[in-house]
Amino acid sequence: MKQTLLVLACLSTVSLAAMAADDKTKPDNTAINERDRSNDTQTSGDQSNSSADLKITQAIRQALMKDGELSTSAKNIKVITENGQVTLRGPVKTAQEKAKVDQLAKSAAGGAPIVNQLDVNESD
Repeated sequence: MKQTLLVLACLSTVSLAAMAADDKTKPDNTAINERDRSNDTQTSGDQSNSSADLKITQAIRQALMKDGELSTSAKNIKVITENGQVTLRGPVKTAQEKAKVDQLAKSAAGGAPIVNQLDVNESD
């Protein structure tokens, strides 16, 4: 019985230490969240449901997924099309990747204007 309690106590201590370590490594997205709450930026909720806008978004998303050189972050950016205008938002790994995503979006969008709001996070 004493051994069981000792083992449980040790496991609890290890679990608490692991959770404390995780708290130190969590990113602070406060500034990004505040930016997204304002009405100045597009969010995924602004995606139009018109067939033309959905078709543009789909074409861009397919172009991003087909490119084998893009990082997972770049493939998971937000593509928001509203009234024929495309907004690209989210993190990419490098400036070159940002330019590549922009180029792919322009090619796939069929002339729709592109607003590139991608963030370069080279530390990822």
